[in-house]
Amino acid sequence: MLYLPEEKLKKILIEGGFLTEKEFENYKKKAERLEADIGEILISEGVITLDYYYQLLSDYYKIPLARSLSKKIDPKILSFIPEIVARERKAVAFDFDEKNNLLKVAMTDPTDLETEQNLERLLSIYAEHSTLQFEEVIKESVQAASRMKVKGLEEAAKELPIVQLLDALIYYAIFSEASDIHIEPLEKETLVRFRIEGLLKEIARFPKEILDPLVARIKLLSSLKIDVHYIPQDGRFRFTTKTGQVVDLRVSVMPQLHGEKVVMRLLRATRPLSLPELGLLKSSLEKVKKAISRSFGSIFICGPTGSGKTTTLYSILSILNRPEVNIVTIEDPIEYAIKYVNQIQVNPQAGLTFATGLRSILREDPDIILVGEIRDRETAEIATHAALTGHLLFSTLHTNDAPTAIPRLIEMGVPKFLVAATLNTVIGQRLVRKICKNCIYSYTPKKSEIDAIKEQLLLLGVKEEEIEIPRLFFRGKGCPICHGSGYKGRTGIFEILDINDELREMIGRENFDLEAFKKVARQAGYRTMFEDGLKKIELGITTLEEVLRAVRE
Repeated sequence: MLYLPEEKLKKILIEGGFLTEKEFENYKKKAERLEADIGEILISEGVITLDYYYQLLSDYYKIPLARSLSKKIDPKILSFIPEIVARERKAVAFDFDEKNNLLKVAMTDPTDLETEQNLERLLSIYAEHSTLQFEEVIKESVQAASRMKVKGLEEAAKELPIVQLLDALIYYAIFSEASDIHIEPLEKETLVRFRIEGLLKEIARFPKEILDPLVARIKLLSSLKIDVHYIPQDGRFRFTTKTGQVVDLRVSVMPQLHGEKVVMRLLRATRPLSLPELGLLKSSLEKVKKAISRSFGSIFICGPTGSGKTTTLYSILSILNRPEVNIVTIEDPIEYAIKYVNQIQVNPQAGLTFATGLRSILREDPDIILVGEIRDRETAEIATHAALTGHLLFSTLHTNDAPTAIPRLIEMGVPKFLVAATLNTVIGQRLVRKICKNCIYSYTPKKSEIDAIKEQLLLLGVKEEEIEIPRLFFRGKGCPICHGSGYKGRTGIFEILDINDELREMIGRENFDLEAFKKVARQAGYRTMFEDGLKKIELGITTLEEVLRAVRE
């Protein structure tokens, strides 16, 4: 987002009689405490309106405001840029000049050339997808399914309508920025759902006859056994659009009551996000930068499936990826290809597990090692020894918070002295939905919300006298841009646990006490994901409901 230089903003507001110099300095201190821009604080406090701030930006950068966004936008025009892309790139299509074939786009940062290139690519995909006559393809797919009894599944899977139907679904998933495609067998229908922004959304219902040839088509592309229907199968295939965009799809086929269900994960070659783009505020950002600057030891990222751990890992690797550094990863699966990084895919059937692969990696003279996930004692021990012998090691663990990573490693059989000696930093994270900036509004928190915050903080060991409740909360009213949900996009909430000498001594004790460990960690500056979420509530980034949902997962 564009920002006004602080001195320029200060001069305008004082001369305009909005506040005094002393009041400005007080708001500046609050912005520093919340690790936010002072313009955001002034808007959230009601000193100036968002519209007025945008007008100041417009005047300063000499870029016109897109005032048409206050009117109802034609859904067809709005759909040119998928909601996920609009959120990530902060760009909304609001008008179309048919005569000059020109799409008008409102952006928070009109100087962002990378976004312009990204939108051009997406619009070319849209043009491809729009040429597919979806209804006609479904009709012909039903006919192809009826011929299946004569020709067999493999031949039906090669029929043009079935090929076109799957292509159309993948194109639409790419266009919608979906992370997963679910093809589900119901009693009398075939249900298709996409996972968008972490939530499943129904896309279509097809006749039941389409299911078997469609699943057969996916199996054929994934090199799976077409005639096997009663055991799970996993595979992957690559899909290339006519414009050259490559998407890898990870496939899982699982037998269900009414047929086989397929889930396809879309793995795109996207640019790694910067650390601030992930949602790291200033204090957390500094801790992560310090942690990854070390030359040995281990860094773990913790959270449940779908909490953004892999995205964070790849963002960190992209920062460390330099010509003089040898980075080797072992993953299952390799979700994104990273240039100049040596990436190894786990293959248990060929005897290549995390443990055996990690042993081989140590003979490859690595500086930095990434192990996709620590799943067993053998991998944990080898990884810990690697961190002890001059390597910087990254991996993930499935734990509820950062401190719980310590007992988890001990339970997996890693000696306490090794955990104490090698562990540098643990990052805990979750994903929360962001409030739609087009329909955001503030309100005074209810007593029930204040009580919920106090209860959660007391559970986390925060003293009552240290609890600070934000004066204003924020929500989205719901608008055409966010499809009435009040939310657009997602961001992370984080907790960063740095292991100092006192904490290392506690880890090495005969009886490790997790609660005592957390108390000492708090004294050393550790703050929980919930507290990070509270800052983002106060800044109008997300809602209390979202933060509570995330931390209670």
